[in-house]
Amino acid sequence: MRLFVAPFSIAVVALAPVVPSVAEAQSFSGELGVASQYIGKGLGKSDGDIAPFAKVEGALGQAYASVLVSDAAGAQGYDMEIVSTLGWRPKAAGFAFDLGVLNRDLPGSRAGVDADYWEYQADAARKLGPVATRLRVNYSPDGFAATRAAWWLELQGAVAVSAATKVSAAVANRMADGGVDYNAWNLGAKHRLTDAVALDLRWYDTDRHSAGEPYESRLVASAAYSF
Repeated sequence: MRLFVAPFSIAVVALAPVVPSVAEAQSFSGELGVASQYIGKGLGKSDGDIAPFAKVEGALGQAYASVLVSDAAGAQGYDMEIVSTLGWRPKAAGFAFDLGVLNRDLPGSRAGVDADYWEYQADAARKLGPVATRLRVNYSPDGFAATRAAWWLELQGAVAVSAATKVSAAVANRMADGGVDYNAWNLGAKHRLTDAVALDLRWYDTDRHSAGEPYESRLVASAAYSF
């Protein structure tokens, strides 16, 4: 596992050319945390190891730029994942949208592996009674390694059970040309110890355990500090 400061340092450096300056941004925020495993699209992506992570974001009006860095590990040799996003968060007809272009990079991948690729993502969120819902559609025209066009469709619902605790669940479907198709789901709870410190405990699973360890069920705990 890398030193905890490494992902945060990389996140700050990676964001620098994307956001003109912190002073010019309408808002600037960040998050430092550690998870018992790193999860991506419902799959284990840190070989079962503890994964520190960091995220920074600068926003100007409805537009934003962010960088997420996490320890990761996979058979292709990568030891980190960096997700850089440029996005827009408009509101219309009672929905809150989040429309983004993502660059996903997995440094350390062995030679010949296509480890740097683009994704296009759209979220639509709306409160239905006590349930906060979100539909996510993610598309990559040319994904990681041998994966070509790929879709990720996810529906999430969350309910606040107290002022500090929220329970949520999500179901998703992955369709990939040149990759594994699978269904995924998760269920868990997030609890805020303070305005800045939150804990999350979540169960992840898929219907393709036969595809290998990343597709198996797992319980993941994480703690994060936001600023």
